[in-house]
Formats: sequence, structure tokens, C-alpha cells
Amino acid sequence: MAVIHSAPRYASNAGMLDNLSAAIGGNLIAAHEEHGELMFTVQRAGIEDVLRLLRDEHEYQQLMEIAGVDFPGRAERFECVYMLLSLTKNHRIMVKLSAAEDTPVPTVTTLWPNAGWLEREVFDMFGVLFDGNTDLRRILTDYGFEGHPFRKDFPLTGYNELRYSEEERRVVYEPVELAQELRQFDFLSPWEGADYVLPGDEKADMPPVDEPKVTDSVKDTGAGAKADAKAGETVSAGSPAEEDSGRDRPESPEPTEDRADRPAREGKAVDTAASTRIDDDDSAKDDGA
Repeated sequence: MAVIHSAPRYASNAGMLDNLSAAIGGNLIAAHEEHGELMFTVQRAGIEDVLRLLRDEHEYQQLMEIAGVDFPGRAERFECVYMLLSLTKNHRIMVKLSAAEDTPVPTVTTLWPNAGWLEREVFDMFGVLFDGNTDLRRILTDYGFEGHPFRKDFPLTGYNELRYSEEERRVVYEPVELAQELRQFDFLSPWEGADYVLPGDEKADMPPVDEPKVTDSVKDTGAGAKADAKAGETVSAGSPAEEDSGRDRPESPEPTEDRADRPAREGKAVDTAASTRIDDDDSAKDDGA
């Protein structure tokens, strides 16, 4: 039985780039399609007007995510990417803008309530300020955290660390102290081979790989009469224990299969089976008792 949906299973990008670019108008800086998705770069000051237009007139009802990106080499190093979803068209677009450390981005909490949490995350991780957000607090890092972890100039170890102090019976904050030097790895698998000599390998005596060892003859294997005679020698021959003991080595015991049969046992020993069998007379005596 066929199921009819009000929205298509997937939406095509055909014509969408030009239509939305014309609708955004003067706030549009650039628009292009990449990896099957439409991306629009807009003016920072006009982000609220652009998103309201896309929500109300082009049916992009949901704000799915706000992501931050850091490009330290740019004058405006940060990018804020807004990801929108149209439920009726089953279509997604991305709208992005650029900002510097001291240039606030207008908030879009007036359009979507969930934008407050998403803007707090970008602020916490990157340090982007959002003008108009009345609750711009950290959301992922701890209270009193210094810096913004997703900035590419943020140290890998951070500035402070916290631990539970047994002496003070509370969590304390302390400057980071590295127990060992930070090491960098190139993630080369040893069995795949590196393009350089690993530390310590320069001391190894590498066999000539161009001359493989073969065993085509007895000489190559090391076997033969001389090897057999050497194998028969006593390993402990000439040791102090044998020289000073003055005793001859005991001979090996005779094989058990060549021994004579053991003589029959003498005395009151009886067969086990017969001694444990209950006779009828004994049973009658027990019953009469």
C-alpha cells in the first residue's frame, strides 16, 4: 500500500541558489553550492533579517545548529554557521557570517528560543559575543574557566586544572603542571615502515635482505653426522659436580615390561570382591536380630 507524504522524500537544489540569493538581496555577500548543500554568506548586521525572511517567507522553520569556526589568519577570524531545515520542503541550507573577537553578532533568540543555548555554546568554545542574548553564560566549561577551548591558539593543556583535595575536603583549582614533556607523534605504524630511522634502530645490525637464507642442501641447514655427534654429547660433561663427586652415573632402570611377575601375596589377604559380598545367611542373621 503506497504512503503519500505531504513533503517530497528529498528536495532538489535546482533553482534554489538563485531564488534564495535574490530574496536575501543586499545582505548577501556570496552564495555557492558545495557537497550538495547551499551556502550563503551574509552581512553580520543583517543576520536577523535574513533568517526571519528564510523562516517566514521560504518555509525554513527550524534552526538545527549554530556552529563556530576559527581562522586565526583572518582579520575577522571567526565564522558563525546557521543550519536551517525546511520541514515542508525537506531541504537544508547553511547561512554563515564572519566576526572578530570584539565585534558582537546580533542574537537570533528573537526568532528561535533554542538559539540561546546554541549561542552560549559558540561563546563558550570560541569566545564569539552575541549582542542581545540576555543569558550569555558558559555552558560546557566549568565556572571560572579561563579562555575558549576551540580557539586554535588555545594551549592543549589549558591554563588551570581542578582536582579534589583530601586536605581541604573540596575541589581546588590549580595552574597546570605537566608531569612529563608534551610529545608529538606522527602516527606511523611501525610494521608499515617509516621514512626515517627510528631512535635505536641505527644500532641494529640489519641482515642483507637481498640475500635470503635458503635450505637447499644439508650444509645450509646445519644437519649431518657432525651435528648428530655434537647433539649426543652430554651437556654437563666436565662440570665441577661430575669431576668432584667421585661417583659413577647410575644406570637407567630396566624396562618394566621385561621384569618377572610379582609373586603371590602370602598371609590372610583375601580377594576384595569376595570379602565385600553379602551372603544370604548373613542377611538372614541380620533380619533375625
